[in-house]
Amino acid sequence: MVSTSCRNNIFEVFPLSMILVFSFLLVIASADFYQDFDITWGDGRAKILEGGQLLTLSLDKTSGSGFQSKHEYLFGRIDMQIKLVAGNSAGTVTAYYLSSQGPTHDEIDFEFLGNLSGDPYTLHTNVFTQGKGNREQQFHLWFDPTKAFHTYSLVWNPRRIIFLVDNIPIRVFNNLESHGVSFPINQPMRIYSSLWNADDWATRGGLVKTDWTRAPFTASYRNFKASACIWSPNSASSSCSSKSTASVQDGNSWMNQELDAPGRNRLRWVQSKYMVYNYCTDFKRFPQGLPLECRKSRFL
Repeated sequence: MVSTSCRNNIFEVFPLSMILVFSFLLVIASADFYQDFDITWGDGRAKILEGGQLLTLSLDKTSGSGFQSKHEYLFGRIDMQIKLVAGNSAGTVTAYYLSSQGPTHDEIDFEFLGNLSGDPYTLHTNVFTQGKGNREQQFHLWFDPTKAFHTYSLVWNPRRIIFLVDNIPIRVFNNLESHGVSFPINQPMRIYSSLWNADDWATRGGLVKTDWTRAPFTASYRNFKASACIWSPNSASSSCSSKSTASVQDGNSWMNQELDAPGRNRLRWVQSKYMVYNYCTDFKRFPQGLPLECRKSRFL
C-alpha cells in the first residue's frame, strides 16, 4: 500500500545540511501514557489507567478534558488507537491532532464529530499552514468506531501528509511549495487530544444539542506509537541531527512514504464511498476559484 521508492528519495531533493536540521533519527515512543503525555486540563476527568497502558478522557456539563505529548516532533509517523464515545454522542467532539503554537501555527487534524445513536460519526480532517486552514475533508467510517479500538495515523514528511485509518489511506496533502502553496515543514509540533462540547456546530451544524442526561461521555486511548524525531527547543534541533545520511535513509521508512498502486486504489475507494465533504469541490464556497492545491494535486 505504501511505497518508499528511491525515485522520490528526499535526499535527491533536500541538501544534507537541511536534512540534518529537519532531524531524522527513528525515535519510537511506546504506549506508556505516563512517560509520553501530560494531562493538561479537565480537573480529574482525564485518567491514565492500567499502569500507563490506557488513557481515558471524559466530558460532562461542567468540563471536558485533554492531554498533550511531552515532546515536540519534526516529521514522523504517529499512531494511536482510539475508541470513541458510544451511544448518543451528538454535540461532542473528540480531537486528535498535531499542532505548533502561535498565530502562524501549523496543524494536522483528526476531529470526530458525534451524532445521534444509530447515525455515523463524521471524521473531520484539516491541514493548517502558517495559521491558515480551511482545507476540510470529512468522511463517514466503514465501521462503528465506538465498538472497538481502531488505529488513526498521521504520516508527516517533507513531501506529503498522509491520513490513515487502520492503515488505510483516506487523505493525502502534498507539498506544493514550488507552486506557492505553504506546507508544514519547519515548525515542530506536539500531539494533542481533547474531548469537549461543541454543540453549537458539531452535529448537523448545531441543530442537535448535547444530551447531558447521558453524561459523562468517555473516549479511550491505547497503543500510542511515535516513529518520529524529537525536537529539542534548547538547541533548536532534534535528537536526529547527528545521524548520518545512511542511518537516516535506513531507519525511517515514513520519511519517503508515498502511496503505491494498492494504496491509491484504497484511497479512491474511501473517497468515492465515504467522503461526505471536500473543500476542493465546493465551488459555492470558492466562487473566485478553488484553492491552488486543489488544481495541482490529484490526492488531497
